[in-house]
Amino acid sequence: MNFTYNPNQIAYFHSDNNLLAEVTFPNVDENTVDINHTFVDDSLRGQGVAGKLMEATALYLRSQGKKAVLTCSYAISWFEKHTEYQDILK
Repeated sequence: MNFTYNPNQIAYFHSDNNLLAEVTFPNVDENTVDINHTFVDDSLRGQGVAGKLMEATALYLRSQGKKAVLTCSYAISWFEKHTEYQDILK
């Protein structure tokens, strides 16, 4: 999947520019973001898209030297299962 990286958002768009999936992570402070929302369109559910978005987000934040707090229920669950990314959690 080719994700689009925007400030505080990683998204997947259909060829007609309709948003099909996203994770948002607004800034809390200079070095911390809040992973607060994950969305996957019904047409993509059950295909692992949310997990791929979360992994892309974790890798992106790690590369930027940022930490994350989690308020999105999906993000909380995903990070509990993927302990290899605990280093980015605040």
